[in-house]
Amino acid sequence: MSGWLVVAGLGPGAEHLVTPEVSAALAEATDVVGYIPYVARVAERPGLTLHASDNRVEVERAAHALRMAAEGRRVVVVSSGDPGVFAMASALFEALEARPEWQALDIRILPGITAMLAAAAAAGAPLGHDFCAINLSDNLKPWALIEKRLRLAAEADLAMAFYNPRSKSRPEGFVRALDLLRETCGPDRLVTFARAVSTPEQHLRTVTLGEATPEMADMRTVVIVGNSATRRVGRWVYTPRSAG
Repeated sequence: MSGWLVVAGLGPGAEHLVTPEVSAALAEATDVVGYIPYVARVAERPGLTLHASDNRVEVERAAHALRMAAEGRRVVVVSSGDPGVFAMASALFEALEARPEWQALDIRILPGITAMLAAAAAAGAPLGHDFCAINLSDNLKPWALIEKRLRLAAEADLAMAFYNPRSKSRPEGFVRALDLLRETCGPDRLVTFARAVSTPEQHLRTVTLGEATPEMADMRTVVIVGNSATRRVGRWVYTPRSAG
């Protein structure tokens, strides 16, 4: 049996936002590998083995998937959103770089709808002009680097989307981020908190930076900060394409 490996994005949460290409790969897979809550989104069936593992073992998870594909299995590594956005595609290539003997494997990366883009669509079009995405977790990079990128993005007047803004183990980081943004952008800048986007628990709230509090975000929240031209129109928030 000829093995292959797919790294697939499951989208932000809703089943109908999983692409047909990803669904087809899952239907053919012998093994699914991923972080526990993402593997839980894959339906069990005969002939499919689910390999769920904890967070922070991404490279080990990728190496396990590569090893099974080299043994002839059809493996799908799942991420939420898009696998190339703070997710498993990069970890896969990190593991592959260390093992040249696996580099001839049949490997495909299948895109998915990111939480950032799903959140922006639910809010309107706050990312309608130039924007950046920043992961606020300091697990893999120092806080000083996060702060530098935040400040430079704000000074460049980019709209910003934040992943992993606040967790129970590091609540102080988002406090510092909001303080920096208020200092750089002023208190009137619009910020949207999009929690559990596309799921039944979805909750959107748009406030100004002056009104924003750290408790408005958790690990299921994407935070979108507009640029200086971002504004409301009715219940929507958008950034004009002519901004800047």
